[in-house]
Amino acid sequence: TACTQLLAWQNSGYTGLRMAVNLSIRQLSDANLVPSIEHIVQICELEPEQLELEITESLFVDHAPETLNVLQKIRVRGVTLSRDDFVTGYSSLSYLKRFPIDTLKIDKSFIRDVTENPDSAAIVDAVVAMAHRLSLNVVAEGVETQEQLTFLNIAECDIVQGYLLGRPAEPDALIALLSRQLNASSHHAGPFKSS
Repeated sequence: TACTQLLAWQNSGYTGLRMAVNLSIRQLSDANLVPSIEHIVQICELEPEQLELEITESLFVDHAPETLNVLQKIRVRGVTLSRDDFVTGYSSLSYLKRFPIDTLKIDKSFIRDVTENPDSAAIVDAVVAMAHRLSLNVVAEGVETQEQLTFLNIAECDIVQGYLLGRPAEPDALIALLSRQLNASSHHAGPFKSS
């Protein structure tokens, strides 16, 4: 469904978009997952990197060997992978070495007080710097204020998402948001890609 929607947006002229979909433990355990992903990408006429699959920490901790095998198969096919809610839970750095991840998503609990709490600010700065040294993209989740956006711009975060940019909406309502973002992109001073 997500990929079909992305195709519809592309056919309406909104190109360069990527669709992120959360993967569950049940889906990762399904032997048909990788062939299904290949089939969906093909029938929706997408480039594989336009589909981003998000994985939570529990999938690494509880099912590491099986998860690694499946993620490697997915990544070889060009689909991008992101580690959701990074810096919460265990967040073992060893998983960053072992698993084929493209993007780290910093949990909104750290973004929420990044401009008031020096510890949150230091953690966000460190995660962005570390991710870039590992050639990973960084997404800041839960950006709600201009002050947070300014901090993340200075920290060189790659992508931001949150209510400051737009609230969750039905697919048809997002067309208006996409139109506004395309029109505003020439006036936007920051380096961010919205998500």
